[in-house]
Amino acid sequence: MNPSAPFIKRPVMTTIVMTALVLFGIFAYTNLPVSELPNVDFPTIRVSASLPGASPETMAATVATPLERSFSSIAGLASMSSVSQTGRTSITLQFDLSRNIDAAAQDVQTAISETSRRLPQDMPSLPTLRKENPGDYSIIYIAFTARHLSLPKLDEFAETRVAQRLSSLPGVSEVNVWGSKKYAVRIYMNPYALNARGLSLAQVTQAIQSGNSNLPSGTMSGGVRDYSVMAQGQLTDAQQYNNLVLAYSNGAPIRLSDVGRAVDSIEEDKQETTYNSNTSIVLSVHRQPGANTVQVAREVRAMLPAVAKQAPGGAEFNVIYDRSQFINDSIHDVTFTLGLAVLLVIAVIFLFLRNGSATLVSALALPTSLIGTFAIMYLLGFSIDNLSLMALTLAVGFVVDDAIVVQENIVRYMEQGYAPLQAALKGSREISFTVVAMTLSLVAV
Repeated sequence: MNPSAPFIKRPVMTTIVMTALVLFGIFAYTNLPVSELPNVDFPTIRVSASLPGASPETMAATVATPLERSFSSIAGLASMSSVSQTGRTSITLQFDLSRNIDAAAQDVQTAISETSRRLPQDMPSLPTLRKENPGDYSIIYIAFTARHLSLPKLDEFAETRVAQRLSSLPGVSEVNVWGSKKYAVRIYMNPYALNARGLSLAQVTQAIQSGNSNLPSGTMSGGVRDYSVMAQGQLTDAQQYNNLVLAYSNGAPIRLSDVGRAVDSIEEDKQETTYNSNTSIVLSVHRQPGANTVQVAREVRAMLPAVAKQAPGGAEFNVIYDRSQFINDSIHDVTFTLGLAVLLVIAVIFLFLRNGSATLVSALALPTSLIGTFAIMYLLGFSIDNLSLMALTLAVGFVVDDAIVVQENIVRYMEQGYAPLQAALKGSREISFTVVAMTLSLVAV
């Protein structure tokens, strides 16, 4: 059996097949995703629950523990961990790789529903779940600063304009906003003033909720059309809260400013994100599984100038971290190593064979095999990363080893007086089984 015989007897067919293989390989190389490591989707689900004001101990005992007991009976659960903070609990569930993430999410949701009766009744909402991949990471971080723009307006522009536009880019899965500065009104009450007027904090809370509403008030029917009546009771700034009437005493209104004060502020005022000593909003961009990290980062950078022109108050965008640069450098180093290995192998072949045509045959086998491999990688869903390029670098030795063994046996018969065609057929037939067995053993290892 000689698998090389058809290619030796039909050189035109061999040339066409090799040319097609190289062309397909070049096409696949330009379309293969580029990343640091191969894409691996771990079936992981994160469950989040909140109970405002509860201590970490209370969250762990009354929220995390009942949920963990229900989750422990789910099939395929590999590990479970929880973190409880003031008012928040996060439980991470990781399943076996063979477990379907959608089916696991349904089981988790069922467990949450069954546990809802054992959870605190004053929880604002039931725990929520979210599918996550621990191998998924942010590929680019962007700092958004504006010296002449208020923090709430800066945050609103970042979340409603910038994050949405970046999320629409191909390959972007989500955009997270860090250091959020959402507008909020903070109310500080004077307990002595409340006691003097016979008011409690519960009454103040009820009055604020009643006075800060936006509900339909009914419909007015006319002769031609009907009108919807809206009671505009939404309070938008601290001054309106200060003028809010909490109660009446002897016919006189008691306003919030009489027993306390409201100030314009932000929701999270205990943390601050800065860039170059300026308060900033940081956007982190996540890529979709299998997307080209380098291409996604390039498109994000290309969109930033257009978004910056629309930003108010002299806002500026600064890329503080771009993972694609590290990936490019890593891929460049491995590619350089691969090219250097090919050149050194060709030089060693020529040094020992001392035959230009024999060296050319072995030298052509290298790029043809490597480029053709990209076509197979594309069909199998591989990516260009450090591991795949390292494997190609190691495979250079395998390819050259097989080529040299076959070439040396053919040259031996030519030196014995055989014609080139006969030497090629006889030499390749003798060594083909050995080459195939050797290659299969290396692949198995």
